[in-house]
Amino acid sequence: MIAGARQPREDGPPPVPPSHQGCAIDSVRVHLPARRGELRDRHEDGHHLHHLVWRLGPGVQVCSSAVLGGGIGPRAWILNAQVPGGYPRLDPDRHLAEIAAAEGLTGPGAGLMTAADVAAYTTGHDGGVTATVTTGLGVRGWAAAPDASARRTAAPGPAVRAPHRPGTVNIVVTLPAALSDAALVNAVATATEAKVQALLDAGLDCSGTPTDAVCVAAPEPGPDGGEPFAGPRSPWGARIARAVHTAVLAGARLS
Repeated sequence: MIAGARQPREDGPPPVPPSHQGCAIDSVRVHLPARRGELRDRHEDGHHLHHLVWRLGPGVQVCSSAVLGGGIGPRAWILNAQVPGGYPRLDPDRHLAEIAAAEGLTGPGAGLMTAADVAAYTTGHDGGVTATVTTGLGVRGWAAAPDASARRTAAPGPAVRAPHRPGTVNIVVTLPAALSDAALVNAVATATEAKVQALLDAGLDCSGTPTDAVCVAAPEPGPDGGEPFAGPRSPWGARIARAVHTAVLAGARLS
């Protein structure tokens, strides 16, 4: 069941008001692309969960590693949904589609998942770029880690299952400038570099979690093909890097 929406704030998540279950969901037209997600809550199997929704509308291109609607292409919405720790379902793409349908979202979209508290999202802003981040670092580590099978061979014995801890750093970046496909990919790489920089600046010994995801949303390019670069020393890449760094650093310090 979907409950009431909350008005987002520039400086972080709003206070949690009483839940209003069962209210209608209205489709809202916003400037393209929507800068901030709309914080929503829902109830599933006895859990009170949150999700963020960007209602992008037409004319927006998204590059993402999302479990639903990943890749590069036009997207009408982005959804970042909280799920319970120890997530039991084996069809996350279908689950995200169900949540999107309950929100009245139509057309192609991109859907992310996290066990982190979505209501504790953080934001960063720089020169028209907005980065919105949900941060869960319970299962953090380094990207280049020793092979798991080699570790098991080197250290035989009964397997000990570690307790589940919420993980996943999800990053959604919106900007007002059209980017070429190559620049969109470059923007994802830039956002990831800024994330790692922020985690190190927060004093954490990690590059992220195994399930981190990134979405970058920008207007579809016109005949000029859009901005060709989004590396960290390009005008828009530098803004992306600073916005992501601000949001991830704030989230890491709260985690």
